[in-house]
Amino acid sequence: MTTDPHPLLTAPVASTLARMAAPNLIGMLATTAVSIAETAYIGALGPEPLAAAALVLPLIMLMGMMSGGAMGGGVSSAIARAIGAGDVARAEDLARHGAVIALGFGAVFTVGLAVFGAPVFHLLGGRGETLQLATAYAGVVFSVAVAVWLVNILASVLRASGDMTRPSMVMIAGAGLQVLVGGSLCFGWGPAPALGLIGVGLGQALTGVLSAAAFFWLLKTPRARVKLTLLGPLRRDAFADILRVGGPALLSPLQTVGAILILTAIAARFGTETLAGYGIGSRLEFLLVPIAFSVGVASLPMVGIAIGAGQVARARRVAWTAGAMGGAGLGVIGVLLALFPALWVSIFTRDPGVAAAAELYLRVAGPAFLFFGLNLALYFSAQGAGRIGGPLLAGTLRLIVIAIGGWLLVTHDAPAWTLFALVAAGMVTAGAASVVFMAMTPWGPRAAKV
Repeated sequence: MTTDPHPLLTAPVASTLARMAAPNLIGMLATTAVSIAETAYIGALGPEPLAAAALVLPLIMLMGMMSGGAMGGGVSSAIARAIGAGDVARAEDLARHGAVIALGFGAVFTVGLAVFGAPVFHLLGGRGETLQLATAYAGVVFSVAVAVWLVNILASVLRASGDMTRPSMVMIAGAGLQVLVGGSLCFGWGPAPALGLIGVGLGQALTGVLSAAAFFWLLKTPRARVKLTLLGPLRRDAFADILRVGGPALLSPLQTVGAILILTAIAARFGTETLAGYGIGSRLEFLLVPIAFSVGVASLPMVGIAIGAGQVARARRVAWTAGAMGGAGLGVIGVLLALFPALWVSIFTRDPGVAAAAELYLRVAGPAFLFFGLNLALYFSAQGAGRIGGPLLAGTLRLIVIAIGGWLLVTHDAPAWTLFALVAAGMVTAGAASVVFMAMTPWGPRAAKV
């Protein structure tokens, strides 16, 4: 047990959040750049590889959200609370249990895709060469699912102690390696063989393995505030502490994917131009996520350490500050593009019909980005406090609003702008509900079980 207060218990809230968010933002932007580069690589191969990659992408995103945002948040929350309580030994014990959880979930993804990959891609519409390419590509990517889970879980261990810089350095280095190796094996640059889509998958797999090794090394160095010990007993209470937050949080990615599927299906009913316009607008949402994500991930250890130290008022102050910063960051951009939508739309299309639909999307939904950022930042703060129920209820309400609203739009033959109003209504619902639920949820010590 240690008695010295952790620096995050006394540091100024707003400036510390900004300082810790900056490395996260840079790392996330590097990851986004990789996605853009790989899309360009695959697009150059032709329509079949592009369609195959599109079938696999939702599962890759789902694994990333589950391992990084959901279970990774559970690991960070448990470790941060232990650090706040001055119990470094327990924090290191929790790190080992988090690695075991990563091994288990990674194995489930590998086996699950090996057994059910082809039927799932067939269900999603894959046929012929597209189905074969999707199955082979997924086989390569998910063969190292354990490494991907370890990367995100071990990065969460480092972030739990307030170390945001070194995880971001690994992300940036991995991004550069993935772009180089993936391009080389895709097109046959230099002595590398030209393997097409499979080469892109091998670039992802190699980066995952090397990044996991880098995180293992970082958690063994003397600079590590929480060290990873591979040997030791496994205890039920340690798993329970992580899974109490990480387990329910696994629902959040499913809610997000469900909402996207519903909105995409509705947009398709309005015609090609509306669907394409919705795609351009929703792409902006994904590119804005790193801003709120970076602030939220920075708030998680600050909240968790404060809760562990019994400083509930400080924990709440951190959460509200993070929510305000995340909401303001996305809100300013949303309002700017609502006023001047051509700044974004002109990058992607010259078609008048598609441009009109995309600009309408931004005018209607853009101001609601404030609530999108607010909700995402508060989600991570609630993870730090170990009270994830409120954000999950907020996500459920958003899904219900979109499902019921979408049904009404389809059955009443509503105009296209109502779809974009529904997108905005979902964001407002989730953001406002997160605020209400967080204000109502007590963050003090849990009552002891009798």
